[in-house]
This record gives sequence, structure tokens and C-alpha cells, in this order.
Amino acid sequence: MKSREQEYKEIFIAEALEYYDALNRLISELEKKPQDDQVLAEIFRMLHNLKANAKAIGYLQISDVSHKLETAFGLIRNKELSFSDEVVGVLFDGIDLLGELIKNIDSERQIEIDPVLIRNLDIIVDSLSDSTVELAKVQKFSTSRNLTLSDLIYIQVKKLDHLMNLVGELIIDRDRILSLSRELDNDELKMVSSHLYRITEDLQYSVMDARLVSIGTLFNKFPRVVRDISTAEKKDINLDLSGQDIQIDRNILQIITDSLLHLVRNAITHGIEKPEQRSKVGKPKVGSLQLSARSDRESVIITLTDDGRGIDVGKVKKAAVARQLVPADVAEDLPDSDAYSFLFEPGFSLAKEVTEFSGRGVGLDVVKNAIDSIGGRIRIESEKGKGTSFILQLPTSIAVKGALLFEIDSIFYAIPLIHTDSVVALDKDELHEVGEVLVADIKGETVTVVYLDELLNMEESQMRLGDKTRLKGQVQNIIIVTYNNRKLGLIVDKLYRQQDIVVKPLSKPLDSIDLYGGVTLLGTGKVCLVLDVPAITKYFVNKR
Repeated sequence: MKSREQEYKEIFIAEALEYYDALNRLISELEKKPQDDQVLAEIFRMLHNLKANAKAIGYLQISDVSHKLETAFGLIRNKELSFSDEVVGVLFDGIDLLGELIKNIDSERQIEIDPVLIRNLDIIVDSLSDSTVELAKVQKFSTSRNLTLSDLIYIQVKKLDHLMNLVGELIIDRDRILSLSRELDNDELKMVSSHLYRITEDLQYSVMDARLVSIGTLFNKFPRVVRDISTAEKKDINLDLSGQDIQIDRNILQIITDSLLHLVRNAITHGIEKPEQRSKVGKPKVGSLQLSARSDRESVIITLTDDGRGIDVGKVKKAAVARQLVPADVAEDLPDSDAYSFLFEPGFSLAKEVTEFSGRGVGLDVVKNAIDSIGGRIRIESEKGKGTSFILQLPTSIAVKGALLFEIDSIFYAIPLIHTDSVVALDKDELHEVGEVLVADIKGETVTVVYLDELLNMEESQMRLGDKTRLKGQVQNIIIVTYNNRKLGLIVDKLYRQQDIVVKPLSKPLDSIDLYGGVTLLGTGKVCLVLDVPAITKYFVNKR
């Protein structure tokens, strides 16, 4: 596997060579139309980008030559330097030198820069070309060079998305062929289907890998964001970034961008105190904000931590009671983690004032919905007076999901593994009827249990979720799912296996049913409905 430095170098070389080819073309155009301000602006922009990129990655020779050329074209653009024939010749010489430097980044041969060329560029940059100082002849780089093409190409994201969709269709057909080969018990077919499985798997991971981007492409935008918000809030904040090299699907990064921005704004406006308030409680005047990423098996964990005032759990519980989200007697005994889950309810806010950046009632529910849409999870850890952490668990890809397959009333269903906590088998006598629901003691924790057949297939008027007589058999298979710090047990008829699935959206009018997150096709050719755990949990909590 390539190192991150090697990947960055390859990307830089590919982009720099594109700039080099474009600069040659644009200068040729400019030679014919010296007054074309649009072409001048484009040349200036390219040289500026090339200078900055080369300096950032450590190629100082390329950066220095780009800087001299950028300055020269800046003078031409400002009408301080005439675009004469001898000036054009020096500029082409400078562009040729850039091309040689770029092409020989990996070469052991050191490019010797002609001092006469540098002198000529300095003469132009110092606006002396119109004086008596003569522009001397320099060595030519372009006369004996062969034309070459870059090893890297740029491709539109929508093309990769389309390719991933095709791979998804291929995976479905692959699983069907594997199932048929087992049914027919044909050795040759088994061998071909096994080879197809390996090829399809390699293709799947290759396409997924092509869609991966470094999370730093998003993280590196936040220093400016933090600076602007902290200045407006009159706060001093130090932002610490880590894990920028972690890779994630570009579509996932796109979806969580606004959510992460919202969390950062909240941390600065609501979390971190003003300098004078921090001094009073013995904290440094400069607040600390940490944004980190790390890999965890098939997930990426993003953590945003501030050292601010923390979340007042008492205020959260009072607000939840006031909004009738929970009875007052129940709220008193709620664990902190359960209380924090109320912060994700629509319109729930503890903000006392509206600022330019927050406090308008567009709360964390927007963040939660975005993360739910990609099969992710979010939780909060906080200590009053010490600070708060938001932990986002995100899949590395949303095209193919790990899922647990099961059956209810002869219909196949799947639940994404990211929402699956555990699977247990309980005797019917271990389930207790409490009010209109069933509860069970699972690993020392009281968990509400729902018979999915009753929830999905019964009319609401006939539904009796707390009636054990509706259950089939003595031993019950229960899938424990978790969402927003709430656990829910789902009783199913039969458990099957874990399997990677390609989730397809439901067609109208089925797409209006909130309890289903999509559909997939199994290797047997049977349709399998994918349950939406967040929707089921919300539905059941609201119903109760």
C-alpha cells in the first residue's frame, strides 16, 4: 500500500503537469492577444496555485521559479511591463524550466538551473527589461524533450457513483449465481462462481478505494472557520487537528460537512466560555477545541472535544419535562447518556440568545438525521465545567453495508450491523408484561422488547405489543438494536447470518413507509426489506 506522502506527491505531479501544459497553451494565446485580461488572470492563478502547492509539499525550486513567473505576469497584468518578444522568450524559458523540474522530481539527476535564466527573470521582475540591461541567451530545455502523458487522470465523482451502482448490481447477481451453483451441485459451475466471487470482490474494493478521500480535505477548512466564529464571539480558541490522513468515502464526507460545521459552531458559541469567564474558574483564557479522526475496523470515528462549560444535565432534564418528552419522576433517574439523547429532539435547544451562528432552534436533530441517513451513529460525553465531546461513528462506505438477515412470517428482512448491539435467545418466561409493553433483563439492563411481527403486520387498533400470548414458541430470538443511546429488543421468527448487502431505495408508494430504509435482493432471488432502526425506535417511543 502506498504511503500518504507518495500519494500526495503523485497528485501534485499530475496537477503540476496539467498546469504546465495549460501555461504553454495560454502564453501562446497571450502572444497573439496581449491585451486579453482573462487569459492573463488564468495564467496568474495557475502560477500562484503551483507556487503554493510546491511550497507546501517541499519542492522549493519549483516554488521559487513559479514565484518569479507569477510576479512577472502580475506586472504584465498591471500594465507595468510590456509583453515584448524578448520578454515572451524569457517567460517561455521559465515555463520550460518548470516542466523540467516537475518531470524530474523522482529523477536522481539534479537539474542544473541556468543562472542566466534566473538573471533574466530577475531583470523582468525588477522591471529593468526596458532599460539598457540586456537579456542574455539561455540554454533551451524544450528542443530535445519527448511528449509524455501523466500517469494520473481526474474523474468526475458522478462517474464513480455510477460505477459503484453497477458494482452493486453485479454483487446481487453474483450472490444469485453462487446460490444457483449450490442448488445445482455442478462442480464446474461452482468453480466459475467462486472465481466470479473473488473478481467481484476485488472490483468492489477497487471502486470503493477510488472513492476514498483524506478526511483532511474537510478538516483543513476549519482553522479559518474557527478563526471567524471565535473573532465574532470575542473568544480566543486554539484548534488542534489530528487524523487528517484517515480516508473515508467522498459522499459520506460531503453529507457530514454541514453537520460537523454545526457542531463546531455550537462548541464555540455555547460550549467555550469568554476569556474573562474562563479566568474566573481557573481555566486558561485560550479555549481548546480538538477535532480528530481515527479508523475503527469498518468505521471512521470523528471526535470533536471542547474544554468549555459542559452540558448541564439538570437543565436538559427540566427542558425535556417541560416539552413533555418524559415524565418528571422518570427524568430524575435517567442516566446522563439517556438525558443527552433529548438534545437530538427537533427544536430542542438550551440557547438563551440568538447569535449570528446559532440559537435559532435549528438544533442537533438536523445533525442526527444527516448521520442516520448514512447509517452512522452519534453520542455525547460531557462533564459540567470540564467540556463536551461529540463522537461520530461513520461507515467508510455507504454503497455496501454489513447487515444481519432474519425472517418474520416467511418474509426476509435485514438490519444494518452498525445499529445492531447483540443477539440473544430468551425463554418466553423471561419476558415480563409491564403496562402495554414487554421488558426483559438483558445483561443486567432492563430493555423494552417488541415483537416485530406485531409491529409490522398488525393494524394499529389490533396491536397488543405487551401480550405474550401473541408470541410463537417458547424460545424467542431477540436482536438488540441501539439508537440515540436507547436500546430496543426486536423479536424475530428466525435468524440467518451476517451478509454484505447493496441497499436500493424503495419505489413509490412504498418509499413513504418510514419503517423501511430500502430493499435488497438475496442470492436466492428473494426480496429482502431493510429495516430503518432509527425510524422504528422513534415510532415505538412515540407510540408508547
